[in-house]
Amino acid sequence: MSNERPWLAQYPEGVPAQIDINQYASVAAVVEEAFERFGQRPAFSSFGKQLSYSQIDELSRQFAGYLTGVLKLAKGDRIAIMMPNVLQYPIALIGALRAGLVVVNTNPMYTARELKHQLEDAGAKVIVVLDNFASTLQQVVAETHVEHIITTGIGDLLGAKGALINFVLKHVKKMVPPFSLPGAVRFADALSRGASHPLPKVALGHDDIAFLQYTGGTTGVAKGAMLTHGNMVANMMQAGAWIGKNVKYGEEVIITALPLYHIFSLTANGLVFMRLGGLNWLITNPRDMPGFVKELKKSNFTAITGVNTLFNGLLNTAGFAELDFSRLHLTLGGGMAVQRAVAERWKKVTGCTLVEAYGLTETSPAACINPLDLKDYNSSIGLPIPSTDVAIWSEDNQPLAIGEVGELMVHGPQVMKGYWQRPDETAKVLGADGWLHTGDVARMDENGYVYIVDRKKDMILVSGFNVYPNEVEDVVMQHPGVAEVAAVGVPDEHSGEVVKLFVVRKDPNLTVEELKKFCHDNLTGYKRPKIIEFRDALPKSNVGKILRRELRDEKKAAAAG
Repeated sequence: MSNERPWLAQYPEGVPAQIDINQYASVAAVVEEAFERFGQRPAFSSFGKQLSYSQIDELSRQFAGYLTGVLKLAKGDRIAIMMPNVLQYPIALIGALRAGLVVVNTNPMYTARELKHQLEDAGAKVIVVLDNFASTLQQVVAETHVEHIITTGIGDLLGAKGALINFVLKHVKKMVPPFSLPGAVRFADALSRGASHPLPKVALGHDDIAFLQYTGGTTGVAKGAMLTHGNMVANMMQAGAWIGKNVKYGEEVIITALPLYHIFSLTANGLVFMRLGGLNWLITNPRDMPGFVKELKKSNFTAITGVNTLFNGLLNTAGFAELDFSRLHLTLGGGMAVQRAVAERWKKVTGCTLVEAYGLTETSPAACINPLDLKDYNSSIGLPIPSTDVAIWSEDNQPLAIGEVGELMVHGPQVMKGYWQRPDETAKVLGADGWLHTGDVARMDENGYVYIVDRKKDMILVSGFNVYPNEVEDVVMQHPGVAEVAAVGVPDEHSGEVVKLFVVRKDPNLTVEELKKFCHDNLTGYKRPKIIEFRDALPKSNVGKILRRELRDEKKAAAAG
């Protein structure tokens, strides 16, 4: 199966079967090339302030100088970055990578417990934290190995306007809880102190770790996927080769609403579009949908990435449909299943096909992408990208025939080195032959297109029949009265499990009976939901992925209580 590679015949014109990973020694080498090529072009925009490639070059040099010249950090030391999409993020990120440090991307929404686990597990020596989240750090920093703290406010790099923004956030909106972190240095001070130190000369190669990217994985405890410079360079080049013919170097404007600390946004927006000389238009708070639409109006954007809930949210926000989409030619969806109803509506409103991609933290992240010239949504996650092999395996690790359903396996230069200090967990997912177990149930058609059926652990078993929540949710989303939906399995004494739906209504008059009839007309007996519960909102991850697990756990807790 893996030797046949039926997908290669479907590759768009100009996309190579293989990429040459040896073109760049490190992520730092890629961004430094971009600094040289695109110096005066804008690289990042936030709150009306733009920084050019040469400014990012200079500021990241200063930050690298501070880390190595002042703090005396050495190659391989870990630095945690706990910030949303603000201008300080790319400066800290690139400065750290140029200094040879390992970046530990840290979700600003972490609780104190989660933050402590990550900082301790990674052995981070330094953390850069936005003021808004510094009080969480204050609670746990004494119990970690963190030696240096760098703090910053949202407005710190925005000039005179920035001081006003910081004041309003702190004193008017009360979004910055008080904190005390003795010895912490302000980001701007770190830059000015680093300016007198030269950019360190650090030899970096493909085997050096660039990121410890934490992921819940299949067991719940967050594990750090070791993503090397080789992994990241490979994925930047793979994704770059895939979209290459469809983009213009130095002219793209990509909307970066997913947080850059998330692997999808980090690679696809931050790194791939930097290599292309694009402008990353940073959205700091995409949950403020009316504010988000206002930003889109100013941006003249050509590309946007997101998850299904983000696209759905925009489509349901006043003013979005009136925007100018004439330059938009790339919409990439990933991170969770894209729903047909959302994809079709997106095409209708914007004129641009919502192209679904698939990846994992463990694959840096891209593994499969649909051709960009796709005319319409096809419910597939696309074709394996260059230098990537994909196979469908049975429970006993044997390759299955075309069309059969089994576990999706991935092999390629973007597959992680393993989980940080967890050889036991690594062995569960990564074979000696380099094949990665994704934990996703999938099938491949005769042309090499891959279709995700569902997550192994989300599958519902009704009277011995497999029910895949994605399929049920896809159908329910086609009801005009439904805004969002999640399907989970709940215990049942007759059939083992039954399907339960959690629904956020678009039409406040939608009833359980009406929805059950719709499901009766569109789903076979065992797939139909037996229980429907309306909610005002569904639990979501930091990037807006609906958390079925939390809904399942609620049910378990209620049953146990």
